Amino acid sequence: MKDIHTLFKSTLVALILLVAGQVQAQTTSAKMNTFVSALMGKMTLEEKIGQLNLLTPGGGVATGSVVSSDVETKISKGNVGGLFGVIGVEKIRQAQELAVTKSRLKIPLIFGSDVIHGYKTTFPIPLGLSCSWDLPLIEHSARLAATEASADGLCWVYSPMVDIARDPRWGRVAEGSGEDTYLGSKIAAAMVRGYQGNRLGDKNSVMACVKHFALYGAAEAGRDYNTTDMSRIKMYEY
Repeated sequence: MKDIHTLFKSTLVALILLVAGQVQAQTTSAKMNTFVSALMGKMTLEEKIGQLNLLTPGGGVATGSVVSSDVETKISKGNVGGLFGVIGVEKIRQAQELAVTKSRLKIPLIFGSDVIHGYKTTFPIPLGLSCSWDLPLIEHSARLAATEASADGLCWVYSPMVDIARDPRWGRVAEGSGEDTYLGSKIAAAMVRGYQGNRLGDKNSVMACVKHFALYGAAEAGRDYNTTDMSRIKMYEY
């Protein structure tokens, strides 16, 4: 009888905690929806379009000034949603301060980069990693990359690449996980878990960006951005 009472009590506590968690999540979601709706209500059409604008500043990924004068003006006007390829805490801070102090609505920028097989610590190319079939190790490599990239100010990585590439003449086979769809899907899931961690709000988590667009890896003759001619059956199968 005592065991039944203890079991009932434990079950009841678990149910209460579960319901409380759901209520809190719904409350948080409702508050966020209210905040976003109110913010969008204040935005002009130009500012809304601006939030979809991802710029690659002059100077490349590793060198040059953080932003050109034209990009600085656009950021100050709230016409930029994010920057791609800006590397380094000082440069990212400089651009972010423009957004949160100069723009009308103070919306922070997001910063993304091609973090494909490690950030500061370099791992084998994705094609090489896939040969290991070691999913926990591949996930760990993405977790380390996320920790390093987020410490440098990035919040968004262009990885994993899920293209199924079967023509070795296409140079970007290096970015993918080989020819097999099953292995590729498992590796993609592991890398997303590694990049995003347990919670995107954590300081050492980054947003994963699964790429590329449909059928991109089937470009003819190995030419990047070339045409693709594929049947519906092959498209759904591969």
